Amino acid sequence: MISGRDDSADADLFRALFDTAPDAMVVVDQDGTIVLANPQADRLFGYGENELRGRPVETLLPESVRHAHKEHRASYMAAPRVRPMGAGYELTGVRRGGQPFPVEIGLSPIQAGGRLLYAASIRDISETQRARQALVRARYDAFLARASRPLLEAPNLDVAVDAIAALVASALHTDAALIMFRDVHGTELQIHAAIGLPDPVLRGMARRLSRGPWMDGAGTPAVLSRSAEPVAGLLKGTEFHDAAIVPLPDRYGPLGLLVMPVREADSIDHDMLHFLQSVANMLAAAVQRSRSEEQLSHAQRLEAIGQLTGGIAHDFNNMLTVISGNLQLLAASLPGESLQSEIAASAARAADRCAALTGKLLSFASRRSLAPRPLQPAQVLDDLREMLTRTLGERIRVITECAAETPLVHLDPAEFDTALVNLAVNARDAMPRGGQLTLSADTERIDNARATAKAPAGNYVVFRVADTGMGMPPEVQARALEPFFTTKDAGKGSGLGLSMVYGFVKQSGGHLGIDSQLGEGTCVSLYFPVLETTPAAVAAVADAPARHERETVLVVEDEPEVRAIAVAFLHSLGYLTREADTAAGALALLEAHPDIGLLFSDVVLGNGMSGVALAKAARRSRPELPVLLTSGYARGSMDVQDPLLDQVELLRKPYRVEQLSMALLRAFKRQAE
Repeated sequence: MISGRDDSADADLFRALFDTAPDAMVVVDQDGTIVLANPQADRLFGYGENELRGRPVETLLPESVRHAHKEHRASYMAAPRVRPMGAGYELTGVRRGGQPFPVEIGLSPIQAGGRLLYAASIRDISETQRARQALVRARYDAFLARASRPLLEAPNLDVAVDAIAALVASALHTDAALIMFRDVHGTELQIHAAIGLPDPVLRGMARRLSRGPWMDGAGTPAVLSRSAEPVAGLLKGTEFHDAAIVPLPDRYGPLGLLVMPVREADSIDHDMLHFLQSVANMLAAAVQRSRSEEQLSHAQRLEAIGQLTGGIAHDFNNMLTVISGNLQLLAASLPGESLQSEIAASAARAADRCAALTGKLLSFASRRSLAPRPLQPAQVLDDLREMLTRTLGERIRVITECAAETPLVHLDPAEFDTALVNLAVNARDAMPRGGQLTLSADTERIDNARATAKAPAGNYVVFRVADTGMGMPPEVQARALEPFFTTKDAGKGSGLGLSMVYGFVKQSGGHLGIDSQLGEGTCVSLYFPVLETTPAAVAAVADAPARHERETVLVVEDEPEVRAIAVAFLHSLGYLTREADTAAGALALLEAHPDIGLLFSDVVLGNGMSGVALAKAARRSRPELPVLLTSGYARGSMDVQDPLLDQVELLRKPYRVEQLSMALLRAFKRQAE
């Protein structure tokens, strides 16, 4: 030590250096009490001159860390050492008014007057930290811009997801990243991209994360620590200490997770979580876009198949009209008990089955004319249960669940029964060893938040057909509604059952959903709008004998063989006929022969105007003329939107002579009313 005047000079020099140092300086004793503070410390922490003296040094720290700091201070004082500023210990300081701010400190022990004191130099690093954060955020923004490119340019979503996982790991200087999506049932997570984690660990993480709290509700980001993780063992067997779990947002709950494990504890900060959330949002948007594209593509395929199906059914029905018509004429000329009569009857039955098949095709294509009326769900299910109990066999237990007060629906009863029977038969085939078939109906409200273009907001009656069978794997469920797709052996299924049901539901203003799990069964839900008001009953036209008056019917058909069948049927019923193969020829005959009492025309004529246009032109000169139209399509299938279609009878091909007779009668009666 230097004594005398030198000691005083040194003390003055020390004081001058202490007071003029650019950083805040405080000196504390063994008790942690501040014994000296320079003016920079007073200004930094918001105190007046000498106000810091005598206060505990913890006064300068947030209250939440004061207790921990006391323990840290005691540990440091037990083995004091110099802590250079360049390797400073980052803390948060707190001003007199309570405002926190980031600081760096440098510590050093000093001897003064025979006792050991401790000096701390303190620097406000707010600006430094802001600059550092700005650089980090700019870097994250650059990675986000890079991450968006694979989502836009990759040939498929899987390739893009792999690229995103690699970019996230690179951006955050970690060698592990994991991206998972919900499976088709929405219950389990499936790994779509993973970096830096072995397969056994990945499988365990997927299993545990599927049951985590972040998959419920809104799904908020979480940081898990190995020492206090809510899912036991998530990071077990790895070198990672913490993990960020960020849900991929969707309307009805997260559609997956972005997981990023890190080796260093407490290294996941707010900026990192914000970056991961931005990546998760981009991934979710990409998944939703991919699903929308798949749904649009599927809808377009169904629409294209529907149009093709309708056209094929129309042409096939014309041919069936000729086959069925000639068989009927042949059968009428043969002795009732002859072999030839049996052969003709067998061929006629085959033609009827062909007609039924085209009916299914038209139903799938939403091209079948429906005759809806109010139906009581409870009564429909009760009637169906009795029939199915007899036909499905003893090994299938059929039960129904429906409250008597379930609202009415407006459906075609025959087509609805056919749809439910198709579903019941599929369910029976899925339960080869027996099981339970449950037919139920209840009401469900779809609000605006859940509404979609396929399922508008409103009140619905939901019919469910549930079995306890084998269930469907995801790849089969994805194609279940495709026409001609079947998992049955050759010759045991046409693949039109579910397609027909889908077409009927769609045409009836409803929508269809399938929920199936392997080993647990399948449930098909049919949503139909509630019939809010019951329409007035429409009296059916009573059956009556065929007309015997010798009315003249003008037959307009561009297919000669089909026209010949129609003429032969009409002659067998006692009608006189005139024939035309074009609309122009028909109008000329109507003008030349005022005795023509009914116009019977095909809707689709080869050249010139259609049958609808012909009927309108004919009625301009003869408003009272009865009209009967026929088509291989049906009312809902024709690309003709005209009020006249609701004012005339429409007979679908192929038709039997009895059906033609009744259609003619209704056409005459409709015009007479």
